Amino acid sequence: MLQILGKSPSINVRKVLWTCAEIGIPYELQQWGSGFRSTDDAQFRALNPNAMVPVIRDGDFVLWESNTICRYLASSHGRTDLLPADPRERAGVEKWMDWQATELNNSWRYVFMALVRNSPAHTDAHAIAAGVENWNRHMAILDAQLSSSGDYAAGQHFTLADIVLGLSVNRWMMTPFERPHLPAVAAYYERLSRRPAYLQHGRNGTP
Repeated sequence: MLQILGKSPSINVRKVLWTCAEIGIPYELQQWGSGFRSTDDAQFRALNPNAMVPVIRDGDFVLWESNTICRYLASSHGRTDLLPADPRERAGVEKWMDWQATELNNSWRYVFMALVRNSPAHTDAHAIAAGVENWNRHMAILDAQLSSSGDYAAGQHFTLADIVLGLSVNRWMMTPFERPHLPAVAAYYERLSRRPAYLQHGRNGTP
């Protein structure tokens, strides 16, 4: 059985759990990370030298990086609806997955640590204000994409891009700061919420 190593509240672990739920993959979840078993443990670092969750073990195959894990799971189960076989269609999905990991995630880091984690190292008011502005600017990019692409990030159909972005949208909605009204994002949030797996692993009360 597939093993997933990582704490269930983690936004990146929840991407993998949601992907498994959409595909119907049985798994064993082992809780690692803050509040659970430390990822600094030598056993964990032997699997992922970055000491970050999630990690999966699929037989003797070990993989880390959440978006890559989602791609692997979709590909290995033949789910071309989630990750298309056509190179251009696939690139359209992966573009938004990579944007989520590199651009969108980086925009919210300081604000999230300040306003949700209440980190004493993230109390600079100017940095918080700048972070809010940057986060909202990135969400406006997603809003514009959704306004033109259709119901989902890469077009009319639900894909892996929506799994990774859906977690980020939930975090944006749940973090306590002033947000602009982005109608396409709001509609997208409600559309994703019609999926039972999103309610279980995305919009589940955890930012």
